[in-house]
Amino acid sequence: RGVSYTFGHDIIADFLQRHGLDLICRAHQVVEDGYEFQADRQLVTIFSAPNYCGEFDNAGAIMVVNTDLVCSFKILRPVSHKSRIDADEK
Repeated sequence: RGVSYTFGHDIIADFLQRHGLDLICRAHQVVEDGYEFQADRQLVTIFSAPNYCGEFDNAGAIMVVNTDLVCSFKILRPVSHKSRIDADEK
């Protein structure tokens, strides 16, 4: 769509160090498994919509952060189009 800006791992590491952070969490890009780490696990992309627009067979994910700031993920598995039709007919 022409609305993105690309940068390398060095920019991510510099930004995190400059701001005293450990992780950048971003969203709104389809990733197959619902989440995807990049830049030596310093950046994570989360996408919460399984079967995005009915055109992708991607999973969705929700990131859970506990009180110790440890991150884990709940995976939302895609449902096939046929399974949804069968469920709607019941």
